[in-house]
Amino acid sequence: MTYKACLFDLDGVLVDTAIYHFQAWKMLGENFNYQLTEEQNEQLKGVSRVESLNRILDWANYSATSDQKEAWLIEKNENYLQLISNMNPAEILPGVLDFLGQIKELGYKIALGSASKNSEVILTKTGLLPWFDLIIDGNKVTKSKPDPEVFLKGAEGLGFTPAECIVFEDAQAGVEAAKKGGMKAIGIGEADVLSEADKVIPTFIGAKASELFKF
Repeated sequence: MTYKACLFDLDGVLVDTAIYHFQAWKMLGENFNYQLTEEQNEQLKGVSRVESLNRILDWANYSATSDQKEAWLIEKNENYLQLISNMNPAEILPGVLDFLGQIKELGYKIALGSASKNSEVILTKTGLLPWFDLIIDGNKVTKSKPDPEVFLKGAEGLGFTPAECIVFEDAQAGVEAAKKGGMKAIGIGEADVLSEADKVIPTFIGAKASELFKF
């Protein structure tokens, strides 16, 4: 099979914004006297803002009105935007730039497939935006991973079939979305956590695209 495109998740794959999401959700939790734990925050990775809030409210055993939820979603995003406003290229994860360079040299198209609605802000702040041929994020999809919508739109936008695309993900929900969409999935992280991925690497440090893409 000849692969032609790579689709990347953002948080935890290219940059690590998890700490900023965690801080923003913790700030929001003060509204209903709830302290989000790091373990719970792990369960919010790759999940939409709406679903994340619903999970937190369930954990807190708090019943919120629709108006409260709407206001809190706005507040959380404002907290998050404030926290990421000082992001810079130093926050790109190790090995990412070298790997992006490799796949560009190989002639691959590159797309983003992220649940984040702030992806362009983050890509701009970190200097990653010029690498991408297409951005598909939370502003362009209605379904959260593990639904494959974000990756299917990425493939379509680049003009390729799902089978011609390789997805890079750090969350199980993202790997599941890639597989449901008919794409190869390379996990970034721990193999036991990302067991459904076709391959798993701990980081991009030392990764060789030409070898990695041999399935």
